[in-house]
Amino acid sequence: MPRSLTVRLAVATALWVAVGLAAAWMQVSTLVVRQMRDSFDSRSLALLDQVIAAAGVDADGDPVLTRPVAEPRFDLPLSGTYWQIALGPDRVATSRSLWDQRLPIGRGHGAALRSADVAGPRRQHLRMLERDVVLPDIAEPLHVQVAVARDGLDREISHLRRSLAMTFALIGFGLVGVVVATVSIGLRPLRRLRRAVAGLRSGRQSELRVAVPREVQPLVAEIDALVRQNRATVERARNHVGNLAHALRTRLAVLRNALDGDGAADLALAARELEAADHIVQHHLARARAAALAGAAGSRTEVLAVAQEIAAALRRLQAESGIGITVEGSAALTVRCERQDLAEMIGNLTENACKWARRRVGLRIEPAGVGEVAVTVSDDGPGLPADQLAEAQARGARFDEAKPGSGLGLAIVADLARLYDGGLALERAPEGGLLARLTLPAG
Repeated sequence: MPRSLTVRLAVATALWVAVGLAAAWMQVSTLVVRQMRDSFDSRSLALLDQVIAAAGVDADGDPVLTRPVAEPRFDLPLSGTYWQIALGPDRVATSRSLWDQRLPIGRGHGAALRSADVAGPRRQHLRMLERDVVLPDIAEPLHVQVAVARDGLDREISHLRRSLAMTFALIGFGLVGVVVATVSIGLRPLRRLRRAVAGLRSGRQSELRVAVPREVQPLVAEIDALVRQNRATVERARNHVGNLAHALRTRLAVLRNALDGDGAADLALAARELEAADHIVQHHLARARAAALAGAAGSRTEVLAVAQEIAAALRRLQAESGIGITVEGSAALTVRCERQDLAEMIGNLTENACKWARRRVGLRIEPAGVGEVAVTVSDDGPGLPADQLAEAQARGARFDEAKPGSGLGLAIVADLARLYDGGLALERAPEGGLLARLTLPAG
């Protein structure tokens, strides 16, 4: 099943927030813990300096504190705050708080400050600072040590880290919740759109009519346009079926009566009616094909190439009649039309011109207005009177029964041109014959 967009965004946000907050927690906790430990060491160092300032030796040469140190925890047994002064390995003085215990004496010597974490009485964790001090009247240096229990510090650090972790976790959950709520609210117009499309599909409404944000409005407009186009396509198909049935009904009745007879005239009539029915079927098939493509992103077709192919084919067919066919125009001109439909339109016009021409048929391709291309087909035949030019595009219109055909050629061209948002106009040619001007949208 497809995953929810809300879930995907929530998971992605949760991952990024978790990584970011984890890094922030580590950075903040590290900085704060370092500050706490530095502060702890500073207090311990202050105690060490007080002990060093009061350190000395008695009359027997044993190390002692010459004056009390202002830290009452030194006097409380096992208080967690201790001092120790050593003069060699045997003579050692300790604070009352150490009771009968001793601090480990470090191996290093010198005036440099040294620190270490050691174990103390009652399994206390001690932070110990030590330094060697040389007194003026003593040849051997005093080894002074101060140790402070860090268990409280460790508990404070653990509590701080847990508090920071909980705080950042709450922030993370809040951020993810805000993202989920924002996405859910942001997708609400799409849910309304889905319900509107469902209503459109079920027939409860003819168009979407739904309020959506500006970013989604073009999608709604395109869907409405697609629905209108599909509805128009269905209506055109219904009309084509009706027209085809109406056109064939009379032809089939005449054909049935002709086939019931047995004379040569009846057979000739049946042949003509069969040919007319075939033309009608071809005509409506062409209209249905073009109607299906109308409004879609049709291909771009080079007009000159199609006109030259048709002219070459008709020159072979008209070789005995001596009719010359010329083609003029730019190869760069294209139209938004299927190549097969363009060939059918130009072919019908050129074939009709050859049927009536005496010596010459001319095809010319040129720009016409803004965004249009015109294909003019002219001949030097008798032409048509002005009152018959409009009737010539009617389906089945024939002005000379001696000429072959069904009278559907110009009607097919006119219908196809309209389906491609073009048009067909008839006028008198300069040579005296008929000039047909086909206009189509430029590619």
